[in-house]
Amino acid sequence: MKRREFILALGGAAAVWPLTARAQQKTPTIGFLGPASASAMSAWTAAFVQRLRELGWIEGRSIAIEYRWGDGRADRLSEIAAEFVRLKVDVIVTTGTAVPLLKQATSTIPIVFTIANDPIGGGLVTSLSRPGGNATGLSQLAADLGGKRLELLREVVPGLRRLATLSNVGNAVTASEMTQVWEASRTLALEVVNCEIRRAEDITPAIEALKGRADAIYVQTDPLMNTNRVRINTLALGARLPTLSGIREYVEAGGLMSYGPNFPDLFRRAAEYADKILRGAKPADLPVEQPTKFDLVFNLTTAKVLGLQVPEAFLLRADEVIE
Repeated sequence: MKRREFILALGGAAAVWPLTARAQQKTPTIGFLGPASASAMSAWTAAFVQRLRELGWIEGRSIAIEYRWGDGRADRLSEIAAEFVRLKVDVIVTTGTAVPLLKQATSTIPIVFTIANDPIGGGLVTSLSRPGGNATGLSQLAADLGGKRLELLREVVPGLRRLATLSNVGNAVTASEMTQVWEASRTLALEVVNCEIRRAEDITPAIEALKGRADAIYVQTDPLMNTNRVRINTLALGARLPTLSGIREYVEAGGLMSYGPNFPDLFRRAAEYADKILRGAKPADLPVEQPTKFDLVFNLTTAKVLGLQVPEAFLLRADEVIE
């Protein structure tokens, strides 16, 4: 080969090599498991993706995200967990509800959870400061949160004597939330009517049976309930029953009020966990964090339909009033 041809060939190979090397590099992949529906979690998903972008992870370019939705069906979660293992995703982001099934499916793929009611009691981690396994993330169970919600409810429903609780008995992970509510109800001398839900078809007859038997409904924070929040609040409003929950989106769907952690903020912080893990951190070494931002959201339109006289001082304390 002539000297000039050799140099040209060498230069061409050098130009192609970086492209080949980059092509061989695997784009990191996040498995995003939403136990509820895509529409129910859209605001939270958007907050997660936006924070990733701020941290330098651009979906479709520097990061791939595989979205899967449980639609409130617990039986779907095991299938999705197995699929993520087959796909060999680099990290899985989900809520506390799905973590036990994910940990059964894999002990090596890192798991980041948001909205975990009781990470230790639910067996998600061994301790908050040293999670110790392949899962870590954020807890939303603040001390006496159930009691705080009921005290707020009594301010706008002063005649509250009988409280109905709408809970998914198939979700053991969120049982701690209901325990808080029941203990707070006893302290406040409230009679509790517990409505146990196992599937979406149970919701309508449960709420219809509450007419004349309750003064308000506490709706559990759960993927099944979240997926069906519009139906729940429509039925409750038809039965002239105010609803209380821990999620802002329930109030957007016609519920009376919510008080709890700011969920978009929790998902933004989950993105920060994913970022650290993708850069080499181990879940076992990343402490579980608590919520720092809480919101009181009130639906004034719903209050008017129910004929409730809301103190002005209460509305001034609310972080958001929906009209």
